[in-house]
Amino acid sequence: MHQPPHNIKIVKLVNGEDVVTLMPTGKEQLPETHNLVRLSKPLLIKYVPQMTMSGFKDYVALIKWCAYTPDIIVTIPKDKIMTITNASVEMAKSYLNVSSEYNKKPVPINNEKYESQRLTDNQNEKVNELLEEFDDDEEDQTIH
Repeated sequence: MHQPPHNIKIVKLVNGEDVVTLMPTGKEQLPETHNLVRLSKPLLIKYVPQMTMSGFKDYVALIKWCAYTPDIIVTIPKDKIMTITNASVEMAKSYLNVSSEYNKKPVPINNEKYESQRLTDNQNEKVNELLEEFDDDEEDQTIH
């Protein structure tokens, strides 16, 4: 099995999150005796289930872990880490692809205010019909 390039690691945190990151080495990393560790361009691994013709499949999305900062290096406490493992070749390729645009993609901020709109009488009637159907379905079910 080939070793992934660039020291790319999967960091499993105690809160259950998986983060793929470039693990700095040498002078870029804090000393071993320090209780913190540096991660470079950390991306959160999100498992998104999708329904396909052949059944459920997991889609893996890589998203910026610390989205609201321009920082490339993120420092975290070592006691928040469960494990650190090597990334697979496929994950490393995905990481390199996404992280190459780490600071190019701005985080969308929705400053638009939501304005409520009144449904027409016809739309309101249709919504009520749908809700009544759900109520009827619940009445037919027996709970043990």
